[in-house]
Amino acid sequence: MRYWLFKTEPDSFSIDDLAHRPDGTEGWDGVRNYQARNFMRDQMSVDDLAFIYHSSCKVPGIAGLAKVSQTGLVDPTQFEPESKYYDPKATLEQPRWHMVALTFVEKFNQVLPLSMIKQQPNITKLGLVQKGSRLSIMPVAPNEFEQLLELARKP
Repeated sequence: MRYWLFKTEPDSFSIDDLAHRPDGTEGWDGVRNYQARNFMRDQMSVDDLAFIYHSSCKVPGIAGLAKVSQTGLVDPTQFEPESKYYDPKATLEQPRWHMVALTFVEKFNQVLPLSMIKQQPNITKLGLVQKGSRLSIMPVAPNEFEQLLELARKP
């Protein structure tokens, strides 16, 4: 099992949006960064766990937990000319963009803020705490995942 962090802006898609889907599942489409795409396409497996991180908001931080429920999906938005994620170089025969489906697991009682994450002396590998890391999807080391999960679940 691997662990991940997915960044999203809560006004466009939040942990609550995922929780309120009829089956709690949604495809994570619209990723247009090759490294993030490669994580989804090549490294994620069903049942991997993922933090949902709210960014570009008043209190950025980890808001909840999801699991990868499907892998190997082609992102359909690349073929839709009206989509902001349209890619004219993508074809059905050779898609350029892939995605996974995430299923809601848990919303934390409060957001674990980035400021608190940065204060943790044992959180050093996570891209969020490294200068210049701007990826929307990033791996989380198992020991860091466990520590962050414990912090996020504290009352």
